[in-house]
Amino acid sequence: MSNAGEPATRDRATGLDSAQSRITEWMATEGIEEGSTHLHAMLVGLRRFDAVNLAYGEAAGDEALEEVATRMNNFAAGELEGRWLVARAGGGSFLLLAAEPCSRERWQLVADELAEVVSRPIALPSGVLRLSPRVALIRMLTSETIELMLDRLGQSLSQATLKQGARFVWANGEATPPGRSSAQLEADLLAAIERDEIEVLYQPQFSLSDDRLVGAEALARWNHPELGRIGASALFAIAERTDHITPLSQHIARKALNQAGHWPANLRLSLNVTAADLAFGSYAGQLLDTLRATAFPPNRLTLEVTEQALITDIGLAAQIMAEFVANGIRMALDDFGAGFCNFRYLKLLPLHYLKLDRSMVDGIGRDRRDRAVLRAIVAMAKALDLEVIAEGIESEAQRARVAAEGCAYYQGFIRAQPMSAEMFAKLVAVSA
Repeated sequence: MSNAGEPATRDRATGLDSAQSRITEWMATEGIEEGSTHLHAMLVGLRRFDAVNLAYGEAAGDEALEEVATRMNNFAAGELEGRWLVARAGGGSFLLLAAEPCSRERWQLVADELAEVVSRPIALPSGVLRLSPRVALIRMLTSETIELMLDRLGQSLSQATLKQGARFVWANGEATPPGRSSAQLEADLLAAIERDEIEVLYQPQFSLSDDRLVGAEALARWNHPELGRIGASALFAIAERTDHITPLSQHIARKALNQAGHWPANLRLSLNVTAADLAFGSYAGQLLDTLRATAFPPNRLTLEVTEQALITDIGLAAQIMAEFVANGIRMALDDFGAGFCNFRYLKLLPLHYLKLDRSMVDGIGRDRRDRAVLRAIVAMAKALDLEVIAEGIESEAQRARVAAEGCAYYQGFIRAQPMSAEMFAKLVAVSA
């Protein structure tokens, strides 16, 4: 996978024309030809961003743009399997290109989830900022030039920005692509669960002290027969809209626990817990029943909970988590640093691990302030008897830095991408 997005956070040029040179260079480097039918793009515009600069100041506006760029890079790294590029397109707009086979329906699902990520609150020194993204989508036509594609994309975003309530627009003028209704997607998802079509991938995790394989985080993927690959973010977004989070979570947990039961006893499994899981009164009992049914040892399981999942009812979440801990399961606060970094959670919740969001390690190799923040978080975690897991490690410099600062574990593309159960079994064999 090509992670070409990092320079977007430092690109101060404006306009799609200035982004074209970066795109052309990227395509040449990756061996992608103009007119490729596998090239998809979306232009994300932030409505009324000039008002943000007026209300908060240009420095805060720049900080917000840095945050949007980071979120888009992190989203693309987690959601897209093929080569991709994030580029600043001037003002309050960003361009995402992906070079992989993708249906129109899936590209809009990706855009929907990305818009949700961008619109999450941004904490600034002067207050909390909420952005309102508009997205123009395009699939490159055969023999079409980059210049023409960008022109169509820019015109479409201008149309979307002017329309009230129009979050998405396709470059050919269609507001939504022909495809499957919510009812059809609901039926598809239930059938996929019933037919065991939801695949579980594993993101390996390693010890920083000796680079030893210590376990893996389970991730879901749906290979839809018509829409193509649907990643975890879009999959759970569909499940939430159709009110099927619970059966999906149960299915993934059962499948992952069965597969991890064949791993050596020294390897741990991490499962993600959603807000809907924590709001479901019998979730703890059902997961404990699944553990007993699969005979997977509770002391080898870690449950990862994000700050977003805790916002609804922190008291209920603490109660459910305490029940898990009482049964030997370990708890991790996931994506720490991606939201508000609510330190109150560290006080109220029974936790064993603090899992740093990839945005917390992106700049540690070049920015002393980022290193200072990392050092402070690790020191705080140690004072609270928490071990720190760093995710999104993509370079040896990052790996060496988080090790030097006292993090215990890491995961990231530097060692391994998410892989199938079969590929993970081979990794286990060579790591033994």
